[in-house]
Amino acid sequence: MSVNEVTFSQLQLQGKATVERLRRSPAQALLVRRRDAEDLVLTTAARAELERTAASVTTRMLVALMQRDPQSRELATDVLPEVFPWVSFLSRDDIQQFVVELVAMLRAAESIDNPAPVVQVIEAWRHTAEAMADPELAAILAADTYEDHGVVPAPDTV
Repeated sequence: MSVNEVTFSQLQLQGKATVERLRRSPAQALLVRRRDAEDLVLTTAARAELERTAASVTTRMLVALMQRDPQSRELATDVLPEVFPWVSFLSRDDIQQFVVELVAMLRAAESIDNPAPVVQVIEAWRHTAEAMADPELAAILAADTYEDHGVVPAPDTV
C-alpha cells in the first residue's frame, strides 16, 4: 500500500488539513518530505502501537517455532531464497547460519524495541553474498593461504 506524501511546509502551514488527510489515508500514515533533513512518517500513536504489536507478535511466534522445532530451521533455510534472493550465492551451511543469526537477532532486537540490529545482520549477510557472487573474490576468500603478518601497529596520534 502506498503512503500519501506531504511537504513539511504543508504540515506546518495546513496542519488541520494535513491531519485530516492522515485520518482519511488508507495506510493511516503520511510521508512528510523535507528538503533539509531526513523525511518523516506521520501516523497516529494508535496506528504505531498496532504496527509495533503486530511486528512483536510475529517475531515472538517465529522465534518460538524456530526454538521448538528443528524442522522449522530447515524449512526457513529452504524458503529464505524467496525472501532474500541473494542468498543463492551462499552455501547451504551459510544460509543455515544466517537463519540462526537472524532469529537470534530478531529476538534480541524485539526485546529492546529496536529493529536496527536486525537490519545490520541482514546487510552483513547480503554483503557476504555479494562477495561470494564475485568468482575472483570468492576464490581469494576461500583460499587456504592465510598468512599472519603479525600485529598491526596503532596509527600515529596527532
